[in-house]
Amino acid sequence: MLPIDIHAAQNIALPQEVRQDAELLMVYAELKNLDPQGERFATVLRGTIDQLLNGEVTGRYDWKTLYKTERTHAGTLVEINLQREFKFADGLTMDYRIAGVEVDCKYSQKFGGWMIPPEARGHICMLVWADDYKSQWSAGLFRVREDWLNRGSNRDAKLTIKAEHRKKIMWLWEGKLAENILLHMNRSDRMAVYAFNSGQQRLNELFRRVQKRRIGRNAVRTVAQQKDYMKRVRGNGGSRSALRPEGILIMGDYESHRTVAEQLGLPIPREGEFVSARVARRQPHHQGARQVLLDGQAWVLATSADLPERAPSLPSHTR
Repeated sequence: MLPIDIHAAQNIALPQEVRQDAELLMVYAELKNLDPQGERFATVLRGTIDQLLNGEVTGRYDWKTLYKTERTHAGTLVEINLQREFKFADGLTMDYRIAGVEVDCKYSQKFGGWMIPPEARGHICMLVWADDYKSQWSAGLFRVREDWLNRGSNRDAKLTIKAEHRKKIMWLWEGKLAENILLHMNRSDRMAVYAFNSGQQRLNELFRRVQKRRIGRNAVRTVAQQKDYMKRVRGNGGSRSALRPEGILIMGDYESHRTVAEQLGLPIPREGEFVSARVARRQPHHQGARQVLLDGQAWVLATSADLPERAPSLPSHTR
């Protein structure tokens, strides 16, 4: 659960001095206009964490395996990647100019851990937080005031926000961070995946072990650790070919594949995602199960009572 004081409904109870801050309201309106639901923002955060992990080269999937210098660099990368995505103008004294207002960007891996530099006093900070273990994130706006900050003891005089003054943060968004499937999958399944030396075999095992869940492109890249990692998913020698005899379908983000997933009641793959599942030809004991017509026959999600049989072909790749 997210800390109670970051729920969006809390904005209704913001102190009057915050609700009447004209610049704060201008920045808030501009950001909500650029990204009403925070989807673009969440994508940047997911991508930045994956960029730091650099799984294709390092094989890493866990934030704890980052070097201290890499973790320290996270805030700078978040700042850069947000500016690239939203095309914020450079600030004169702060990081950005949004709606003509100077705004500083502060990222923390821990809620409430934002470090506010002395030069930000009196300015607006965009406070960003993301936790890969909880798969949660949030972002809000805060007008920095001296009496709302804890006294710092660190060398660079950076301060944190007093807990009782977090209610003065005007929250933009809070939500679920796209799941880091390698971090959250069953430990024994993960060990089985990494038991193979071959990237292709590891990928096959990933789709075999993690079914009916979205698997992102970064997980594929991290497990395969090969430049042509997307080729390792497809047919003609990839995981789709290898797992088809076991009855396993691997649906991607093509529109035709998304339709198959929807008809079977599976999570629908978003851009760059895959969903695998074992299927079986529809039999009398499948009464009530959702079905999809493939190769001229009705198929359903296989149950433990269904023996493996060769999966049908997926529809042609049309987006």
